[in-house]
Amino acid sequence: MAEKHTGRALAAMMLGAAITLAACSDRGAGSGDTGIGMTADTGVGTTMSDTGTMGATPAPGALSDANIVYLLDAANRVDSAGGSVAATKGTNSEVREYGQMMARDHHQLRQQGQELATRLNVTPAPPPGDTAQAHFDKTMAMLNGAAKGRDFDKAYIDHEVGYHKVVLEVATAAMNAAQNAELKNLIQKAAPTIQAHLDRAQAIQGRLQ
Repeated sequence: MAEKHTGRALAAMMLGAAITLAACSDRGAGSGDTGIGMTADTGVGTTMSDTGTMGATPAPGALSDANIVYLLDAANRVDSAGGSVAATKGTNSEVREYGQMMARDHHQLRQQGQELATRLNVTPAPPPGDTAQAHFDKTMAMLNGAAKGRDFDKAYIDHEVGYHKVVLEVATAAMNAAQNAELKNLIQKAAPTIQAHLDRAQAIQGRLQ
């Protein structure tokens, strides 16, 4: 149940009130061959299930490159920060190690995105209806406020599983919508990292049941 709510909240936040996956993914590649380090924050568990749903479907390509750069940065920011919390607050050794990996990998992906934006002279811009900062604040409050122990470990890992599933879907929409070839390439190159994050989270999740 937590994973379902997390995925819905994440999709709503990342694509905004006026953006849906279907609108952009109609333009080409399937969801199995792309991915990114991009997805902004959601809460942990069912406590974040009050975040809204997706609204009207725009024409394909509704995400501009400036929107995509913004979402990349917001996504990496939350998973890096959340990973830092889990690295110190996690009780299970695998959860702590996973948090360390999230903090490291998403910090690196964030740097790559910022460097590309600077090189391309693209100023990040939020898509319509974006609530990234509010979600970041709520997520960090949840992680910092959760009691240390098995409940925290499971909530964090459940969040990461749902989070990375939606990241891979949103990545496809973003790559199909991106106009700049370098931006497309950045998204595609990160796919193995995001898939590895999901695989690892699912393995840990199974052992925490």
